[in-house]
Amino acid sequence: MTLEDELKGRFRNEYHKGLINLTYTTRQLSYEFFQSLRKHGLAEQQYNVLRILRGFRNRGPLTIGFIKERMLDKDSDVSRIVDRLYEKEYLTRKENPEDRRQKLVEITELGSSLLNSMFECEKKADTLLNNLTAEEVKELNRLLDKIRNKTK
Repeated sequence: MTLEDELKGRFRNEYHKGLINLTYTTRQLSYEFFQSLRKHGLAEQQYNVLRILRGFRNRGPLTIGFIKERMLDKDSDVSRIVDRLYEKEYLTRKENPEDRRQKLVEITELGSSLLNSMFECEKKADTLLNNLTAEEVKELNRLLDKIRNKTK
């Protein structure tokens, strides 16, 4: 079904349609995954922080600045997200002995277990683009990179 049919509307031009199409498709693809996050009691940004902590676990405790650089949502209040995850015991947080203004953060076993229990959700998210071939996904990634590089 075309975007015009789904939204029952028209667009100024193909650029306008492309932007709306990208936004609409992203929200549609993300909706189901975000619902599964809620079932596990996590917000999107909290999930992102836990994934970063797990992915960089071998680097030892991470600073909040390090986490912020890797967040999908660059406007996230990482300190507040870390506080909430700390309250849920999904991570540890301690003062950096070399710079007391910094906090060092690590994922806990409970946080790792939560992510492991969500593996089926992650695998399901991987299938959202199944109607595209591997070549089409590569082309999609190339085009999205091109769009993002123009905005920097």
